Amino acid sequence: MTKKSKNSAKNVKTFVLDTNVILHDYSSIFKFEENNVVVPITVLSELDKFKSMGDEKSFHAREFARQLDRLSDDKLFNGGVPLGEGLGKISVEIDTSFTEKMSEVFMDKNLPDHRIIAVAERLMATEKKDVVLVTKDINLRMKAKSVGVMAEDYKNDQITDLSVITDGVVTINDVTDDSISSLYKAKEPLPLDEFSEEVKKSQYAILKTQTSSALVCVDKAKETIERVEKLKSYGIYPRNAEQTFSVHALMNPDFSVVALTGKAGTGKTLLALAAALEQHNKYDQIYLARPIVALGNKDLGHLPGDAKEKIGPYMQPLFDNLSVIKHKFNVHSKEYLKIDELLKEEKLQITPLAYIRGRSLSNTFFIVDEAQNLTPHEIKTILTRAGENAKFIFTGDVDQIDSPYLDKKSNGLSYMIGKMKGQSIFAHINLVKGERSALAELAADLL
Repeated sequence: MTKKSKNSAKNVKTFVLDTNVILHDYSSIFKFEENNVVVPITVLSELDKFKSMGDEKSFHAREFARQLDRLSDDKLFNGGVPLGEGLGKISVEIDTSFTEKMSEVFMDKNLPDHRIIAVAERLMATEKKDVVLVTKDINLRMKAKSVGVMAEDYKNDQITDLSVITDGVVTINDVTDDSISSLYKAKEPLPLDEFSEEVKKSQYAILKTQTSSALVCVDKAKETIERVEKLKSYGIYPRNAEQTFSVHALMNPDFSVVALTGKAGTGKTLLALAAALEQHNKYDQIYLARPIVALGNKDLGHLPGDAKEKIGPYMQPLFDNLSVIKHKFNVHSKEYLKIDELLKEEKLQITPLAYIRGRSLSNTFFIVDEAQNLTPHEIKTILTRAGENAKFIFTGDVDQIDSPYLDKKSNGLSYMIGKMKGQSIFAHINLVKGERSALAELAADLL
């Protein structure tokens, strides 16, 4: 959380953790360097509610409990126990009593949020060190600050530079006519050293002169550059430069992980699904999955119907994209019938992300839609289960996040792009132009 101080003994802080921080990252207690960590007893009670739910939060709650149990001794509730070399101490605070100031501001003393603030507020009065409440709840941060408690978001897995989201494609205007001409004449990739330093730093680029242009892909591992042509993918033809780059990355076996970002209507999911269908012979399985973020923060159990009926509305946008592709063909064409065949044989599956747990991810073309609603840990969980000949596509719009505890810097899609940028097996394209319709483009820009 904080940068290591040269005068660590003088500047050690105490970080009080909210429940949502632990549910976001069960190993968060080890991310505060030499500073001390306090977990209010209220947080342990809150975590109990999640341990048997069977989702990602449940996993984090259980893992945290195991970690705390391994660290536990008599001092956990009295002074704290060391977290390890170069780290501070962790303690569980059982005193959640309200000071006079807390009682004046917050009437409801039984509300977990208020009891967590009470711990931080009382520690401020009794400890000489700085005390900071760490929570992913914006409202809780505001409440804490109202009684003078320092509060901040959990920053360990946030990206610091949002430009990585928009830097997927660069435009270079000072290219020579000879360079453009050589790209069009070349039958093989050209040596990268024939081009400028600016070109060498990019992955996908639009090279321009006053009279011509070329779309190119830079292979840093092979130190080559090649022209990217517009290719049709299962009936879908790219309409702009970013879509052309996207199809190239989706069809390129050198890229095991591809991220497509951009606003609604730019074609992210449609292009990914079309590329998957175009390459169905290369993979045993095509998964098109998305995380379910229930409305109103409610569990799916409150909805009527069986499991299929409950998840149907969440999956409908994916079926809509499949329908667009199917209607590019005659109903009796082999392409149309192949889609029905893949669905019937379950070689093409459209499913909630949680439903693919335990399945093999070898020889798989795996599309994760709405990936901006995943945590960094969830992205890591997916990628670390990759087998041989697996390709992962993550699509999403970081400006449309449904989770209350994620933002543009902390969501899993942004985090992955920031960490994977520059890796030879990774490609990222940010699509900027909406192609759904003029109305959809106008609405995405203005509303």
